[in-house]
Amino acid sequence: MAVTEPAASSHSTPMIRIPSSLRQSASPDTIHVIGHRNPDTDAICSAIGYAAFLRDVRGMKAEAACCGELSVRTNWVLQTAGVPGPTLLLDVRPTAASICRRDVFTASPHQTFLSVYRMMMIHNFRSIPIVDEEGRLLGMPAIQELGQLFLPAQTNDKTDAANREVRSSLLNIVNALDGILGAAAHELEKIQDFVLVVAASSLETTRKRAQQFPSNLLVMVTGDRPEIHELAIEMNARCLIITGKFKAEASILKRAAEKGVAVIYSPYDTASTSQLLRFSRPIGEALTHEFLSFGSRTPLREIVPAAQHSSQPLFPVVDEETQRLLGVFSKSDLIDLPRMKLVLVDHNEFAQAVAGADEAEIIEVIDHHRLSGNLRTKEPIRFINEPVGSSCTIVGIMYRMRHAAPDKSTAICLCAGIISDTLHLTSPTTTNTDKEILEWLSAIAGIDSAQFVKDFFAAGSMLRENTPDRALESDRKVFEENGWHISISQIEELGLDEFWKREADLQGALQALLSKHNLHFACLMVTDITRHHSVLLVAGDQRVIDAIDYPQAKEHVYDMAGVVSRKKQLFPYMSHVVTKLAAP
Repeated sequence: MAVTEPAASSHSTPMIRIPSSLRQSASPDTIHVIGHRNPDTDAICSAIGYAAFLRDVRGMKAEAACCGELSVRTNWVLQTAGVPGPTLLLDVRPTAASICRRDVFTASPHQTFLSVYRMMMIHNFRSIPIVDEEGRLLGMPAIQELGQLFLPAQTNDKTDAANREVRSSLLNIVNALDGILGAAAHELEKIQDFVLVVAASSLETTRKRAQQFPSNLLVMVTGDRPEIHELAIEMNARCLIITGKFKAEASILKRAAEKGVAVIYSPYDTASTSQLLRFSRPIGEALTHEFLSFGSRTPLREIVPAAQHSSQPLFPVVDEETQRLLGVFSKSDLIDLPRMKLVLVDHNEFAQAVAGADEAEIIEVIDHHRLSGNLRTKEPIRFINEPVGSSCTIVGIMYRMRHAAPDKSTAICLCAGIISDTLHLTSPTTTNTDKEILEWLSAIAGIDSAQFVKDFFAAGSMLRENTPDRALESDRKVFEENGWHISISQIEELGLDEFWKREADLQGALQALLSKHNLHFACLMVTDITRHHSVLLVAGDQRVIDAIDYPQAKEHVYDMAGVVSRKKQLFPYMSHVVTKLAAP
């Protein structure tokens, strides 16, 4: 297979090294710690914190990841902490790119059949990719295909004529024969059609045979026969090949040079020389597009049946946009399919997880929400679910249980997650544990939590700096209760001025959200963190809207004094509302 580093040989074996920009973000054994879709600050910071815990305390290869865009406030936290953003993973389903082997021996379309064949034989390749100068895939010739090109199934007048034809260049012929150029000619590198005439008969028979073809296409092959040498010059043949290590007389070489007839010396006998000539053809001249290849993003579930029903020995993987070769795989690579290793933080259900999480290997779950959804694993896993106000609090607990502490940058991130999710310990979700862990982490981070709170919430207005649809998606979760599919978005603001300015646009975005995600009901809770007061903008099934008994500020807007927590206040309330209604 054309994928392993070979021993050195006398033959040139080009190899493609995939540029780092086209490689996967991490090796297959990396554990990705990742929060929910539309990640909030707690999801991002708990992923960063727990990845650091796995690396520093448990000695594991882990990195933080996310499956959505970071908010302005979260970006402010990372800049303040001096921490790089997590790896963006929008889909973790195994794909062609995740199984292909990246160090691949390739051939150029200008290389001869013989050089490609030798490469395949030396390294025991059954197939090899042919790529152009930019690395774009042109073909995938296999050993059996090369044999079919040079071994016709039957012989007749047509195949006899075809066997005489060779599309090559004089330079390729010299290289294929390991020959020597005795008399040069013009356009040595030009690819053209040649007609082979092997002078194994009498002079007259050879003359008659040669006269059937245009002289400028003639390649006459002979051994130590001066009369045939004279005939080639007389007929102004394109090339005279003298086999068996014999040499032409000086007078022949002089006349050949004058008339532009190339003279090539072959070290092989006439039979071997004639055979090798056919392999001087550039491989690019005989490539077909009848091969199976896969784009890098093709899911493995589509690849497996297609590959299993193909007789192709090797399957190339290409970049969809550029058609550059990324790697290759064989059927044996499909036996033990790789799965990305994930630790889920701040959620515990596939509905909120990164796309393809159900096909990944879930290693652990770290969360502080209710248990819901259809999360299942093949093996027992560590599942930690604590009734605290923030997932970052749980990460802090785990550090302390191991008598360890995060570094300053990680501590800043963990503080931000707790502050964000508990509204600086004022949310009804707050516990004494959150207060204790935040105090401990603040000392490590070297921050004044009160000032940090002001700076964090002043870092940016989600409503002012984003389009309505992006604002809704910034922190949105979908729930299913009693058959109802409900979306709840939450935005925290310093005051409600921006909400009232954009209320109509946000209402339109909610309506679009219903259609886009096939929801029964969608709402946006905008929380004024200075007054601990929220308003609720709603759209969807009128039965749900009619069942809401909070004071109505205006059409589609409800006043929710003292409500600041989606998890502990709004969701339980909406769950109670739809539970009383018949299933949609």
